[in-house]
Amino acid sequence: MGKPYSVLVVDDHPLLRRGICQLITSDSDFTLFGEAGTGLDALSAIEESEPDIVLLDLNMKGMTGLDTLNGLRQEGVTSRIVILTVSDAKQDVIRLVRAGADGYLLKDTEPDLLLEKLKKAMQGHRVISESVENYLYELKDATDEQVWIDNLTPRELQILQLVAQGKSNRTISEQLHISEGTVKVHVKNLLRKANAKSRTEMAVRYLNQ
Repeated sequence: MGKPYSVLVVDDHPLLRRGICQLITSDSDFTLFGEAGTGLDALSAIEESEPDIVLLDLNMKGMTGLDTLNGLRQEGVTSRIVILTVSDAKQDVIRLVRAGADGYLLKDTEPDLLLEKLKKAMQGHRVISESVENYLYELKDATDEQVWIDNLTPRELQILQLVAQGKSNRTISEQLHISEGTVKVHVKNLLRKANAKSRTEMAVRYLNQ
C-alpha cells in the first residue's frame, strides 16, 4: 500500500483516546492526524487540512457525536467518518448512518478488527459492527426513496436538480458562482446521501421519486 491513512481521533475520555491513538500508530497503514477531546476541537483541527478518517465518539459532553458529524458534513468535509461508541441502541445507529456516517463500530471491537474495519472504510465500504448490523435492514425497509432528499440542505438540493438536468460541475459552478471544488464536494456528499454509485443513478432516483 502507498501512503498511510491519516486518522483524527475524537473522544472525550483522555485515557481511552490515548489507547486508540496508540492502536492507530501501531499499524504502519495508518498515521495519527491528531486527537480532539470535543466536537469543537475536532472542527477546528480540520480547518486547514482534512484527515482521511475521523474516528468519532458518540456520547461526548457539549457537542455530541451527531452534532459533530453534522457540523463536519456541513463544512463540506469529505473524510470518512466512523463512529466509535459504547451505544448499541437502534435509534443511535439509524440516526448516525442517516446523518452520513461511513461506519458505526462499538468500543468492545477487537483492536485488530477495528484496524481492519477502518481499512475497509477507506476502500469505500460502510463498516458496521455485527451486533448492530441488522438495524440497517430496518433502515432500508423503513426509508422510502424520499428520505434522503428530505435530509438535503437547500444548496445540495439546488445542485442535485442541476445534476439531474445533466449539467457538469463546471457549468454548475458558473451558474451558482461557487468554485468547481465546492461543487465536487457537494456532489460527493450527495452521492453518499443518495447511496448512489454515479451521478446518473442519483439523477434517476431523484427524478423517479
